[in-house]
Amino acid sequence: MWDRLSGLSGRQTGKSVLLLAIVALGGFLRFYQIGSEGLWLDEAFSVWLARQPVGEMLSWVVRIDQHPPLYYTLLHFWILLLGDGPATVRALSALFSVLTIPVVYLLGRRLAPEHEQVGLLAALLLAVSPFHVHLAQEARMYTLLALTASLALYALTGWLDHKTHLTWPGYMVFTAATLLTHNTAIFFPLAANLFVLSLHQIRRRNTRYAISNWLTAQAAVFLLWLPWLPAFLAQSAAVYREFWLPAPTWETVFGTVGVFLVDYLPLSLVGICAVGVLIVGLALSGLLHFRRQPARIAFLLIIFATPFLGEGLVSLYRPIFYDRTLIWASIPFYLLLAAGLYRLRRRPCVIAVALIAVLTLTSLSLREYYVHFEKEQWDDAATFVAERVRPDDLILFNATWAQIPFDYYFHRLYNCPVAEHGAPVDLFDRGILEPKMAAGDLPRLRALVQNHERVWLVYSHDGYTDPQGLIPPALEEAFDLLERQNFHGLHVWLFRRE
Repeated sequence: MWDRLSGLSGRQTGKSVLLLAIVALGGFLRFYQIGSEGLWLDEAFSVWLARQPVGEMLSWVVRIDQHPPLYYTLLHFWILLLGDGPATVRALSALFSVLTIPVVYLLGRRLAPEHEQVGLLAALLLAVSPFHVHLAQEARMYTLLALTASLALYALTGWLDHKTHLTWPGYMVFTAATLLTHNTAIFFPLAANLFVLSLHQIRRRNTRYAISNWLTAQAAVFLLWLPWLPAFLAQSAAVYREFWLPAPTWETVFGTVGVFLVDYLPLSLVGICAVGVLIVGLALSGLLHFRRQPARIAFLLIIFATPFLGEGLVSLYRPIFYDRTLIWASIPFYLLLAAGLYRLRRRPCVIAVALIAVLTLTSLSLREYYVHFEKEQWDDAATFVAERVRPDDLILFNATWAQIPFDYYFHRLYNCPVAEHGAPVDLFDRGILEPKMAAGDLPRLRALVQNHERVWLVYSHDGYTDPQGLIPPALEEAFDLLERQNFHGLHVWLFRRE
């Protein structure tokens, strides 16, 4: 008996060590070179919001943003404690992402309690995912979305083993947190309710007590989220009126599934087909692993498919389909692939080839990300202007909120006052984030520049904010183009009066 217990303890210790190694690997990949790139526009906006007092921050979020306040609030206190350097603000996202790895392991262990290796394989797939590594290195809310959703999913899996009395409070808290992290997470409680409904149909048992707990949990989630409801409706109406995302295509939808595994890896048509065969093969193998457990199959498929279908249907009216908002759908995806890999264990050569293929693809993808991926070069652009600007110059921004990332770097380098204005209006003067330039705005532009000998134009995101290309020709009417410098994601033009 002692020998048996010792052997069990030894195996458990080995799995714990392996899990720690996987978490450490994921942590290394997420913090490696985390501050090597400058903040891009969305990240700088996160920092700008987080710097505001909490009350003002909440007001700005409702007026000009499309996201709930939980991430910005956490980032606000993170910055108060640690500062707002690029590596520091991104470290919060990296921390959320690292914490998600052991949660996914626990999810795998609960889905396949007799096969703990499924959880370890799922944790490994998440740890090396280039998609998650990239989002872990951005000062945005997506890794918090993955963490809160994975914790809510872990609580939800209590329904698989009749442990609802232990898990529904966790589901309540973390589902509310998920809803307060991103507005598209409205599909998360929908997916959870579809799963519970399907579970009731699969088991066909008298579950009055469990259903009572479930309805109580839904009511509690709604009450926790209720204070945000008016803001959610206002933000949704603003997105419905106008949003920058293009309509998704079938290629976009299916490509998102590939992004979960091989983001940033340039592939030929043959390579895309090979990756598709690998993913489909492992997914089918995973479904076969749970073939005698329809409730687990329902859990994986419903949680994976609901956000895709939800965002796709809404996108018929207003495009909102965006791969990073689907980050929580990647969790059942990795769990299914992990189960598929584990099912191949009886064929050592097959599982070795499949695992090597997956790890090779993710390794090549990570290499592409670390070596070739570039963020917008606001740091270099601000340095270029700061070294040449004069106090009586005018700095003009076509995408008005682009002033935020520019100033994040510019005011650290240049302390003298210099005029800064936006076209068509100054920052947030219309109460919207990205106002578009129109012909009726040209008189104001001409009035802004008439008293300046030199005008800098910081030109970015012009396809959306200056779709008719009105600003450069208007400046060329009164100025000569003295200098132009191109940076990744933006251009800087210096005009001098004729």
